[in-house]
Amino acid sequence: MNDEVSERDDDAPVQEARLWQGNGWTARVIKNEDDDGWAVAMYKDGESEPALVGPWTMGRDKKNPKPLDINAFHTLVKTASEVIRRHEQQLHAQLHKSTVVSTEQGELKVTLDIVPDEDNPYAVLTAIDEMGEQVAQVRVEPSFKLSPSSAMAWVEKDFRAPR
Repeated sequence: MNDEVSERDDDAPVQEARLWQGNGWTARVIKNEDDDGWAVAMYKDGESEPALVGPWTMGRDKKNPKPLDINAFHTLVKTASEVIRRHEQQLHAQLHKSTVVSTEQGELKVTLDIVPDEDNPYAVLTAIDEMGEQVAQVRVEPSFKLSPSSAMAWVEKDFRAPR
């Protein structure tokens, strides 16, 4: 018997008709639950939920899915990476806001950074002058609404924490 029986290298990429792994991603062709067709789910390594699920092409026999290939896999990785990037940008925009207010001393950039801690969420309100120096910083409720008027009110109250 041959001692070199297909011992697969655990780091070797999987490249099968319905499962393809590499570049930190796994593409898995699955039965589409909504109809008789097929779908492909893209998983980022270490994640239990797919980053992307989309329709997948039928093969020539009109029953089975078209096999995955290198070009399709690269396109899927690119698309799934873009979905994650957009999600991260959206989350960042929700958690970090800023506005600029004019004072007698010059313009101040006021930022609100929300810390979405599961047990004790909070936000930090910070004022930064034109030289990039922090003028003030206070902890506020994560529900604080930053606007030019709320920022100006905070400045006018000598940077005391809003209530």
